[in-house]
Amino acid sequence: MSFATLPAQVDALVIGAGAAGLFYGAQFGARGGSVVVLDHAKKPAEKVRISGGGRCNFTNMETAPERFISENPHFAKSALARYTPWDFCDLMSRHGLTWHEKTLGQLFCDQRSGAIIKMLTDELEAAGGQLRLETEIKRVEKTARGFTVATSAGPVDAARLVIASGGLSIPKMGATGFAYDIARRFGLDIIEPRAALVPFVFEGRDKEDFASISGVACPVRAAADGPSFQEAMLFTHRGLSGPAILQVSSYWSPGAEISLDLFAGGDGAAQLFALKADHPMKSLAGALETVMPKRLVEMLSGRGLIPALNRLADVSHDTLASVAAAIGAWTVVPAGTEGWRTAEVTAGGVDTAGLSSKSLQAHAVPGLYFIGECVDVTGWLGGYNFQWAWASAHAAAHAD
Repeated sequence: MSFATLPAQVDALVIGAGAAGLFYGAQFGARGGSVVVLDHAKKPAEKVRISGGGRCNFTNMETAPERFISENPHFAKSALARYTPWDFCDLMSRHGLTWHEKTLGQLFCDQRSGAIIKMLTDELEAAGGQLRLETEIKRVEKTARGFTVATSAGPVDAARLVIASGGLSIPKMGATGFAYDIARRFGLDIIEPRAALVPFVFEGRDKEDFASISGVACPVRAAADGPSFQEAMLFTHRGLSGPAILQVSSYWSPGAEISLDLFAGGDGAAQLFALKADHPMKSLAGALETVMPKRLVEMLSGRGLIPALNRLADVSHDTLASVAAAIGAWTVVPAGTEGWRTAEVTAGGVDTAGLSSKSLQAHAVPGLYFIGECVDVTGWLGGYNFQWAWASAHAAAHAD
């Protein structure tokens, strides 16, 4: 649904045809306002399309404000409370879409991501909204009525200007810093954007060791400067990835260590005592291979975390408890992250101090709104960021 010409005047002009922008357009249009959604991309909602391996992890049943990162941890509360995961599920039901929970409250669309994109564009069209793709924004000016936006398809006057152009993650899909440029242009501050939900890279021995077992995955409890996450970790040619690692990356600061509990929150000492009872004639490494990947045990042995103890029957409980403590609190220091290329989201962004938590409108610039990923609100892995897109768009669209 793309129109050849743009109307000269609309009630709301949305820049960004991703999850938040399309949803805003449908919600605002349903209230009777004229709305156009613009994007420089050839297709809408590309992040929706690739989400969840094409299944689209569209929300999380366990959505709560504390599962979002922001300089103001209270900012997201209002929008999230007024548009819940169940509200979006109701919308999907009306379109005949179904879903399933994969793990940890993550909901995935049974009909794949394309069905959700179609639902969003159908909703926009049904509400009288227009979608215009492959359209460049050349200039934005404030006027007495609102804004004049010069585009490659001609100028548009709008009472409301809604910035939903996302952050810097995955530049090959067209990500840009447009939202931050507009925010600065109108006097809003920016919390330094950083790659989030992103794999770590390592140097030196760590890189060599991890690359040597690339492809090995194991459950862990991982933590950086924030909550711990008990999920899978994956060794890669460059470092560490997997859900647990992506989660802690959002809390990590350059130069800081990450803590890895290879017992995944379990009682490590008790597990080693049980292995001694079950396999008294095995070496410690051999016994651990019954509960951990063999290649991981070999790598840890080479690093000295698993000492060469030949017969568990001859090893004291105190020694096993010391080994368990080391394996349960293994710390490593990443050299960095894979950066914007593979980051699933952008942390930081438009400072919420300049926005209304009720409407997402800029305090100092009436009619200017920022929604979705470009705002300094970043959710955990698992559908939280899509829920923020729906909730922030809903809040802005229903603002008086």
